[in-house]
Amino acid sequence: MADSSFDIVSKVDRQEVDNALNQAAKEISQRFDFKNVGAYIGWSGEQIEMRANTEERVNAILDVFQSKLIKRQISLKAFDAGEPKLSGKEYKIFGSMQEGISQENAKKVSKIIRDEGPKSVKAQIQGDELRVSSKSRDDLQEVIALLKGKDLDFAVQFVNYR
Repeated sequence: MADSSFDIVSKVDRQEVDNALNQAAKEISQRFDFKNVGAYIGWSGEQIEMRANTEERVNAILDVFQSKLIKRQISLKAFDAGEPKLSGKEYKIFGSMQEGISQENAKKVSKIIRDEGPKSVKAQIQGDELRVSSKSRDDLQEVIALLKGKDLDFAVQFVNYR
């Protein structure tokens, strides 16, 4: 019998992020506390730009956007927001979506699988993803449960289970 396998990836659905951004922009344009303060959220190239006239308001915009991401099942671990910076008369925060598993993080995950997972499981790093394979599907389920229980500092999804 051939080995069963699945891939561990860190990807974000760009359309869902766009939907969350549009919902946040709509809420910001309609909320009373954001009227006439220059509140804005939108794409700036590959980054998400948030700006307002005070640091508290720009942090409130960030909070609104993060709540919209959560409602769309996008992990906040995939969103990396910078610190508020004063630019002219307004405060700005730039954030970006993190995609792909770095070599360092892939090594951490494969070490967890090697040390704590079933012995029959093999993990291979393939570019920005990790392929986990075993003869037993039950062992693969154990690995998924193990990794879901760990508090990793990046978002992971399990795809191509076969």
